[in-house]
Amino acid sequence: MHETKKRKFHTPEFKVKVALEALRGVRTINEIGQEYGVHPVAVGHWKKELQKEAKTLFERKQGPSPMASH
Repeated sequence: MHETKKRKFHTPEFKVKVALEALRGVRTINEIGQEYGVHPVAVGHWKKELQKEAKTLFERKQGPSPMASH
């Protein structure tokens, strides 16, 4: 009888933690993947996603939101 592998689902917090580690560049993506039990391709993907989406943090307007009129 075959055992089917179930996909692992990681929380967004876990993905950010791993991606930030990869961005630091202290260790290779392979080393990071081994430590966290994640395939290196996934680590690289999360790193690219973090880089791509990080700019949106600074695109938001600073200051109070306009109040909706009643």
